[in-house]
Amino acid sequence: MLLKSIIAMKDADTYQPYYYTWETVFGQFAILWSLFEGSPKVMRVIIPGPNCSTKKIIFSYSPQASANSCTAIDNVVDDIKSFLNGEEVKFSLDILYMEICSAFQRKVLKMERRIPKGSVSTYKRIAGRLNRPGGARAVGNALANNPFPIIIPCHRTIRSDGTIGGYGGGVKMKKALLEMEGVLFNNKGYLCKGRFFY
Repeated sequence: MLLKSIIAMKDADTYQPYYYTWETVFGQFAILWSLFEGSPKVMRVIIPGPNCSTKKIIFSYSPQASANSCTAIDNVVDDIKSFLNGEEVKFSLDILYMEICSAFQRKVLKMERRIPKGSVSTYKRIAGRLNRPGGARAVGNALANNPFPIIIPCHRTIRSDGTIGGYGGGVKMKKALLEMEGVLFNNKGYLCKGRFFY
C-alpha cells in the first residue's frame, strides 16, 4: 500500500509527511514519518536502491514531504546507526505505522522480526510457520515490500537453496549486513556459516 492510501484515510489539512536523511556506509538512508493522533510514527525506512537515489524514493512515495525530525525519530536514527555499527539493538514496533501493511504482511514481518542476529530463515520456512504451504512467493513479496528494513531485518531471509536472494538495497548490501552478523556465503554464493531459524 503506498502512502497515497494513507493520505486518503487522513484529513488533507492535518496530514503532513516528513523525512529525515543521513549518511551511512551504504549511502544515504532516510526515515519518512508523520504524526498520527499526536504521536510520531515511522511510515518508511528508506535505504538506497542500486539504481535510485534516496530523495527520489522519498518523493515517489510522498511528493509533499518536507525535511524535519523530532526526538522520537532521532532515537530511531540513533538505533539504526548503532545497528549498522554492529551493536546489538532491540527495535520497538511501537514507533512503526504498521497500518501501511496488509494483515498478511504484518504477520510475515512479525515472524521476520523474531529471526535473531546470526541466523537466517527462508521464504518457504516462514510460509510453513504461517500455515501457508506453497506460500513462499507471497512471503517473498511481503518482504520485498517491507516498509521498515533494518528495523524489521528482512535481510535475514534467503532462498531455500541457500543462496542469498534479493534485497531492496541490492544483494551487495544484504550480503554485507549478513556478514556483519556472522552469516557467510562461499565463493559460489551458497550459505556456509549461519543457523537456520524456524
